[in-house]
Amino acid sequence: MLTKFEVTNFKNFEETLTFDFTQTNAYKFNEECVTNGVVNKALIYGHNGTGKSNLGFAIFDLVSHLTDKNIDKDVYQHYVNANSKNELVEFKYTFKFNKDIVEYRYIKSDLSILIAEELHINNTLFASIDRNQKSEAKINVKGAETLKKDIGDSKISILSYINKNAILDEKNQENIIFQQFLSFVNSMLFFRSLDENRYIGLEQGHSAIDSDIIEHNNVKDFEIFLNDVGIKCNLDVIEILSEKLLVFKFNNKIIPFFSIASSGTKSLALFYFWFQRLKENGIGFLFIDEFDAFYHHDLSVNIVKLLKTLDTQVILTTHNTSVISNELLRPDCYFLLKENDIKSLSNRTPKELREAHNIEKMYKAGSFGL
Repeated sequence: MLTKFEVTNFKNFEETLTFDFTQTNAYKFNEECVTNGVVNKALIYGHNGTGKSNLGFAIFDLVSHLTDKNIDKDVYQHYVNANSKNELVEFKYTFKFNKDIVEYRYIKSDLSILIAEELHINNTLFASIDRNQKSEAKINVKGAETLKKDIGDSKISILSYINKNAILDEKNQENIIFQQFLSFVNSMLFFRSLDENRYIGLEQGHSAIDSDIIEHNNVKDFEIFLNDVGIKCNLDVIEILSEKLLVFKFNNKIIPFFSIASSGTKSLALFYFWFQRLKENGIGFLFIDEFDAFYHHDLSVNIVKLLKTLDTQVILTTHNTSVISNELLRPDCYFLLKENDIKSLSNRTPKELREAHNIEKMYKAGSFGL
């Protein structure tokens, strides 16, 4: 799990922003939202322009150089904070796998250029390179002793270099943890409900949502999903000029799905598309930006409840205050992002928050410094 993330000088985060998932409280309700003291289900609130989306882009920056998964380069334009004289961006991640701690830090000048990079496993240096000092890397890895250490190419991650070019000792505990870390990064997924199917991580390439549903024989399951969340419909598949189309089936007509689907229904189709991956691929970390932009309140609640059933660390951003409820999550799982600072509601007030408190009402009243 990701336990802490820090970023400096990225987009609108000129000063260091620290997102700590371990600042939890001993609440005795919705305990499944925290695992071993680490938040695994979180909702983020904040005014427009505070950086909710940029926080997601920052967290997922490591996908660009540690994996071969999809990266949406468009969202990484204007990489460095525009007010800063500093031309470098720094990222720090702390992960916990069982009792093992992985700390990963790197510095970039843009999405594709790595200046410095280092990985520690349980406080022991695994590998590092600082191209500002020299092009030679430090590699303390069992099975990588013969690797060339002079790798000046700034587009090569030292970690990817080791993983792809060394036959690591599979019995070595640090190597096992290293592979757990890489597997976690490869299982990360970011998507936005505001876009048709733009995403970061997990897969390569793009698929049309309706084609994917048809190809995976999920039409009936998708119909049931829509009906369960309140979209009463009958779905079918027709073929026109050798192309299969998903359609709404009415008494007297059939109409292509995406030609008349509402914005909310299209957003649900996107969610369903990725939810199948969540169930099939064992996604370790999920970030959905503006997850309920087109949803009715009841639907938003149901989607959160559905995501709570998954063994996945989930972060959602939203403007919908009606889902701030102790019946759904808990005060240490709702985060407020403002002025380059992100803290949970329970850490934004000296007041002891209890299960019976109406935290939405408190939020609107400014109890958490909004």
